[in-house]
Amino acid sequence: MQPKPFIRIVPAWLHRFNPRALVLVSGFFEIAGGIGLLLPRTQQLAAWGLIALYVAVFPANVNMAVHRISLNPKRPIPTYLLWLRLPFQLLFIAWAWWFV
Repeated sequence: MQPKPFIRIVPAWLHRFNPRALVLVSGFFEIAGGIGLLLPRTQQLAAWGLIALYVAVFPANVNMAVHRISLNPKRPIPTYLLWLRLPFQLLFIAWAWWFV
């Protein structure tokens, strides 16, 4: 997926850090963390990295809900779903913690 839709959900207070770079770096670490979980030697490190990532991207998810931002403006996501997805961050953290 292209980074452009994700750049829109980066909170304004993070724009001084180059939102495109933040999206690319977070995407890289999300993929690396997923691969790391598949390899027994790197599972624990990958799990800690994914926990940190889920915490780091949470402000973007909150920003998305507060400002009703859809990744595809032509197909808006219902507001209740934007809020409902926030607790899933805790589920993802718990899932990663299982590997620690």
